[in-house]
Amino acid sequence: MSSNATARTARRRTLRVAAAALTAAAALSLTACSGADAIGTKPAGHTGSGTADGAGSSRTGGAGSAAGAQGSETKADTKADAGAKTGTKAGAAAKQSGSAPAAGSDRAGSGVERCHTSGLKAAFATGGDAAPDPDAGGSTTTSVVLTNKGGRACKIGGFPGVDLKSVNGGERWSLARSTAKHGSITLGPGDSTDFTLNLAMTKEDKGFYQPAYADITPPNETTPITIAWPWGTLVDQRSATHPATFVNPIG
Repeated sequence: MSSNATARTARRRTLRVAAAALTAAAALSLTACSGADAIGTKPAGHTGSGTADGAGSSRTGGAGSAAGAQGSETKADTKADAGAKTGTKAGAAAKQSGSAPAAGSDRAGSGVERCHTSGLKAAFATGGDAAPDPDAGGSTTTSVVLTNKGGRACKIGGFPGVDLKSVNGGERWSLARSTAKHGSITLGPGDSTDFTLNLAMTKEDKGFYQPAYADITPPNETTPITIAWPWGTLVDQRSATHPATFVNPIG
């Protein structure tokens, strides 16, 4: 082979090697670019996903807080309603337990009934110094005794009604009441109490009133107990504004 041919052959080999090297370099360059693009894309996608997750977590936390607040308000309202109902029941119970007995009730505060006419007997006290002094003028007194003849205790107090009657019953005198204060007492079976009458007695044969009977009506009753009048004459003051003969209270 001539020297020229040998030189041409060597040049062609050199060109092929150079071309192959350029091709390999280009391939590596393309591979590197593809890898860089993939790496750049992947972090971007990851960052986007992370932001979305964070936003979702924030929204979830907000909803949970709202639900928790609403639950707390509901529980508070429920407790308030329960407290209101309890207060209403307690108030109703307090109101019921503190209500006053109806007016005109036969029961006293302790649960003992008042004394009724049917359970009492009446009589003037006549023994010893119980008799009024006929010489005392308007300063004497007499007592009427009331006895519980029933089988149960009863309570009595206040002013009885006292009506004096003449022999034929035509001349009545409803005695005035004093201004004395009074309480009440409980009479067991067989127990007695009394009240007094202030009397203006007289021996004059003019301006007098001679009772024959006394109708004694216990407090808060309408039926009287009639008893005989055992004493002498009284000064007739049936029309007087402030008579000297009047009734004092029981108790």
